[in-house]
Amino acid sequence: WRYHMKVDLHPNEKLQREGVANLQRGVEIVGGKLFLTNQRLFFQSHSFNIQTGATDIPLPQILGTRLCWSKFLGVLPLLPNSLAVDTVGGVEYRFVLFGRR
Repeated sequence: WRYHMKVDLHPNEKLQREGVANLQRGVEIVGGKLFLTNQRLFFQSHSFNIQTGATDIPLPQILGTRLCWSKFLGVLPLLPNSLAVDTVGGVEYRFVLFGRR
């Protein structure tokens, strides 16, 4: 699954980076792939999760990002391998990254 997932690009959109990642949704860690383009941050979950689907964050909606800890059950700090993305709407997305740079 991880090698066959791709994002459908919009007109004039260019893929900048992609990698395997998890999205923390409440207490569940949703596995999938994270794509960064010149227009958005896009997460596509794989079909093995209870919660599936895509998360699409347009770049103008992102207030900032910061490195953070992944959390066990959404509460207990586990490892410093995550990226928090804060949005204009007040939503924080936490992505667990593999090989974070």
